[in-house]
Amino acid sequence: MKATGIVRRIDDLGRVVIPKEIRRTMRIREGDPLEIFTDKDGELIFKKYSPIGELGDFAAQICDSLRKTTDAQAAVCDRDSLIAVSGSARRELLEKPVSQQLSELMEARSPYRLNSGGNLLPVSQLNDKYHVSVAVPVISEGDLMGCVLFISEGKSSDGSELEYKLAQMAACFLGKQMEC
Repeated sequence: MKATGIVRRIDDLGRVVIPKEIRRTMRIREGDPLEIFTDKDGELIFKKYSPIGELGDFAAQICDSLRKTTDAQAAVCDRDSLIAVSGSARRELLEKPVSQQLSELMEARSPYRLNSGGNLLPVSQLNDKYHVSVAVPVISEGDLMGCVLFISEGKSSDGSELEYKLAQMAACFLGKQMEC
């Protein structure tokens, strides 16, 4: 654990303010759920909670199925990082933070399909080798949970109609799974 040197008091309602710098660094937005952990030494640990992250194994199976169906690399991310990736990109992208452009695309809640001449969107902020071909947001009970992606390596690859439809189906299915 890393000390920040910041000390906050608990108010009369039991609230603690997380400083803006930490919220920005950790990409914590208003309304984001946080999990609270304790240990026997009296430490409290706040961790961002990812509902779609709970479906990590399931998301990995969906990515592998999409890969087998289309022979294209697929991924599922929550609002902050990639939680499942198929194909050769797995080692380089799994659990890496999503790019700012992909984050903004998800926040817009609209599907995306790269076509010739379009701007390339990097998948991760730590790796510009992979780009988004297709992105469909995962929505559950009106809340943005993440995104289903088809990704291309190196030069851009336009998203096909089949990839677009399969990503829509997978995003809808994941959204329904989180409602249960």
